[in-house]
Amino acid sequence: MDRGFLDFERLYRFHQAGSFFVTRGKSNLKIQRRYSHPIDRQTGLICDQSVVLTGFYSHQSFQAPLRRIRFKDPETAKTLVFLTNNFVLPAFTITELYRCRWQVELFFKWIKQHLRIKAFYGTSENSVKSQIWIAVSAYVLVAIVKKRLHLSASLYEILQILSLTMFEKIHWINYLHKSLRVTNTSLPITSCFCSTNVGTLLLSSLKMRFKQDAPWAAVCSM
Repeated sequence: MDRGFLDFERLYRFHQAGSFFVTRGKSNLKIQRRYSHPIDRQTGLICDQSVVLTGFYSHQSFQAPLRRIRFKDPETAKTLVFLTNNFVLPAFTITELYRCRWQVELFFKWIKQHLRIKAFYGTSENSVKSQIWIAVSAYVLVAIVKKRLHLSASLYEILQILSLTMFEKIHWINYLHKSLRVTNTSLPITSCFCSTNVGTLLLSSLKMRFKQDAPWAAVCSM
């Protein structure tokens, strides 16, 4: 968790549920050191302490002991302070867990950008996992089609076209192959058999890509 979400009342609910957390500590956090654990300073660790919160509101929200770890990042030379309720894992592992949290955020960013999941249809664990895996499967299938047909378009462009032609009676594989596999920019593309919206979208994108002045027209499918 990021230090911007330092809610000790919520963290204490995690603690009571048997879960552990790793979060950043603020610079004005009031604590009292109870014990200092041995550390290996060659790893960048500065201290590993058992502490209790002494602030009025923070102590009321979280009365259990906490673990405070100070670490100097060798890449940025910044000193970071971590708080956790896990007293079992090594201190360096705690710092690595927080660093890896950024990979989780990047994964969710990738989901939003590529899998086109605007909302979940259910809230249960099974429904959320099923929807994500279905979206990942569709993405992988499109990636396979792109590789086998040697399409020059990006996966995002192909997914856009497929989402618009989902209910169209069209040979979309041939359409993708003929329309997107354009390697010679001197060849004019005069027509595509597709729906009006798809033709307008595709031809506009191809115009932007190849910047050629040629007669562009879209013929609606019957």
